[in-house]
Amino acid sequence: MPMHTRTAVLAAALSVVALAACAVPTQAQEGAAQGKAVAAKNAVVSAKAVAPAFLKASQLPPHPSSDWVAGPVTDGFPVELAYCLGEGVPAYDYRHRVFQTDLDTNAAQVTVIAGSDAKGKALAALLNEEIRSCADRIEQSDPETEAEGRDYGSLPVEEGARVHGLHTTTSYGATDVHLLSVGRDGRTVTVVSWGQMGTFADAPVAGFKNTTTTAVKRLY
Repeated sequence: MPMHTRTAVLAAALSVVALAACAVPTQAQEGAAQGKAVAAKNAVVSAKAVAPAFLKASQLPPHPSSDWVAGPVTDGFPVELAYCLGEGVPAYDYRHRVFQTDLDTNAAQVTVIAGSDAKGKALAALLNEEIRSCADRIEQSDPETEAEGRDYGSLPVEEGARVHGLHTTTSYGATDVHLLSVGRDGRTVTVVSWGQMGTFADAPVAGFKNTTTTAVKRLY
């Protein structure tokens, strides 16, 4: 075989070997890929494990004539809390669940994981202040509505929780009462609300405090 032909054949054979080596991953490459896959799977499992747990329907203050029904956990801030916590709420990755009965009673819970304990503390303080000023803001925005807020005190659970009340009466006779609470466990903050037609006398304050305590304990 001429020398130049032999050289060409050898070069072609080496090219085939090189391509085959590139196409077939080495054991080290396979091990690295498997390691990345396992790490990714563990990260997902870990994220799910530390995700704040939400209240169950059975953990809300019992309704005298109707069972609570829990909706799915959904991303975003619930519109059910917009009457007190609207534009003043900072942008975070909120998640929420809405609860209902067959009658006029409703409830909601929203949770968020802030970037640090300090940010969680600041967010909880801001949310409490927004709720405290809610009655005044309602009256300023709607002259046809009278609103009164109440502070039902703090709860000794994790980094603390505070319970508020709100009563509104419109010029056409509608009257509603709401209970709201803000609780924190480290960098995780939750807000729980309950509402129905009625006055402060109709609000299950003791039961709502138990619900709030349970909600904060379930954050981790």
